[in-house]
Amino acid sequence: MTQAKTRFTTLEEYAALDTSDLPEGNYELVNGVIIEMGAEADQNVVIAGLLFSVFLQFVPYYLIRRGTEIAVPSQSATSRYPDLMVLTEATRAAMRRDKRSLITPEMPVPCLVVEVISPGKPGSDNYDRDYIEKPREYAQRGIPEFWQIDPERSVVSVLTLEDGSYKARAFRGGDRIESEQFKQLDLTAQQILSAGM
Repeated sequence: MTQAKTRFTTLEEYAALDTSDLPEGNYELVNGVIIEMGAEADQNVVIAGLLFSVFLQFVPYYLIRRGTEIAVPSQSATSRYPDLMVLTEATRAAMRRDKRSLITPEMPVPCLVVEVISPGKPGSDNYDRDYIEKPREYAQRGIPEFWQIDPERSVVSVLTLEDGSYKARAFRGGDRIESEQFKQLDLTAQQILSAGM
C-alpha cells in the first residue's frame, strides 16, 4: 500500500483514490482531511447487525449497507460512514458505475441512514458530530429519514425530513418505532437498544 494523501481539496480528488491507497481502519473525510475514528464499540456493530436482519424483511440484501461512504455538504470535501444505510434501487444503480463504495453528490440519496451514537456529553467532539453536524449534513443532502440510536441515553430518535430540516420523534422502552420509510416495521426501541447487551 502506498502512503495515502491526507488532505483533499475536492471530493472528486478523494473519490479518485483506489481503495488500496486509503488508510486502514475507521476514518471519515472531514473538510478535506482524513480523520481516524477509532474502533467501533461492539454494541454499535451488534445494533447495526440487528437492523440489517430486520430490514431484510422489506428490501433485498444488496440495498442494506455497512461500510459505504456518503458525501455530505460541507465547507470542503466531507464524507461519512453511517453505521447502516438503506439504499434505493436508483442509488445502487448509480453506485455500480464507480469503483468505490461511495455515494457521491450527484447520486440519488439512500432512503434511510442510521447512526449509533458514540458516548459523549454536550460540547464534546462525539456529541457535536453526532447530534449537530450529521443531522445538518444529512438534511442538506436530502436524506428523507435518519435514525439516531443512543444507547447511553436509552433513546431511538427517528428524524424525518420536512421542508429541508428534520422533525424528530423520540422512542423509548416499549415504544414501537414509527418509520415513514418502513411503515410495516414492528420493532420497539428496547429491542434495538438491548441488542448486544
